[in-house]
Amino acid sequence: MAIWLNKDSKVIVQGMTGATGMKHTKLMLADGTEVVGGVNPRKAGTSVDFDGTEVPVFGTVKEAIEKTGADVSVIFVPEKFTKDAVVEAIDAEIPLAVVITEGIAVHDTAAFWAYAGKKGNKTRIIGPNCPGIITPGQSNVGIIPGDITKPGRIGLVSKSGTLTYQMMYELRDIGFSTAVGIGGDPIIGTTHIDALAAFQADPDTDLIVMIGEIGGDAEERAAAFIKENVTKPVVGYVAGFTAPEGKTMGHAGAIVSGSSGTAQAKKEALEAAGVKVGKTPTETAGLAREILGG
Repeated sequence: MAIWLNKDSKVIVQGMTGATGMKHTKLMLADGTEVVGGVNPRKAGTSVDFDGTEVPVFGTVKEAIEKTGADVSVIFVPEKFTKDAVVEAIDAEIPLAVVITEGIAVHDTAAFWAYAGKKGNKTRIIGPNCPGIITPGQSNVGIIPGDITKPGRIGLVSKSGTLTYQMMYELRDIGFSTAVGIGGDPIIGTTHIDALAAFQADPDTDLIVMIGEIGGDAEERAAAFIKENVTKPVVGYVAGFTAPEGKTMGHAGAIVSGSSGTAQAKKEALEAAGVKVGKTPTETAGLAREILGG
């Protein structure tokens, strides 16, 4: 079992023929991901050879779905074209769109997020500015290294790409059901709460690791959700304890104003909901290990 992505997922790559898209399509294929097509209107009808695997290029997402049965799109389109790419994926009603692109204007993200809702939320959006989603041993969509962990029974949801990789590596001997990098922009599609609910419902996830960071109130809202709805053990880490007030740190959403959005406030909210919170990623991994008896 896994959440949102498994061995049967058929993946298309919007922006596959660009340098970044080419690089990561090759890596995704090497991880066993079933990449069934790329999308580029200017190169429709051609194909790209990835070490002996021919991947066709389609003119639109709709055509790619019709020809291949694709149910996941990963988007490597430059930021000024990303909104149109996501809207196209939503119009085609692809079930999952993973937006890797960073630097997207917040009003563009707000626009396609609202558009997805207007269309009935038939497309789950992960990102933008995220590393993607991996179900180890089954499928890998995005830029998460596929060789740093193995299949297991931990579910991971993280705002930070780098900390996603570190946590996967720290707990590589236990392994993961699915790891989701949701991104740290002020507006994102899939939230901590969405992932927590999915992992709670997944019979093969025994423990959830949640990584947050300063800024906003997503972690506080997740804590309230955990308290009411999650029965599985959750361990957490909040990045940014030393961040100075009023300074954006890394992600566009990581900004502290007064006591709102601080790492300490988030840590206290999570602990009040029964979440064990580590002071460092390594300590957090140790807490998970203790709970699982590893």
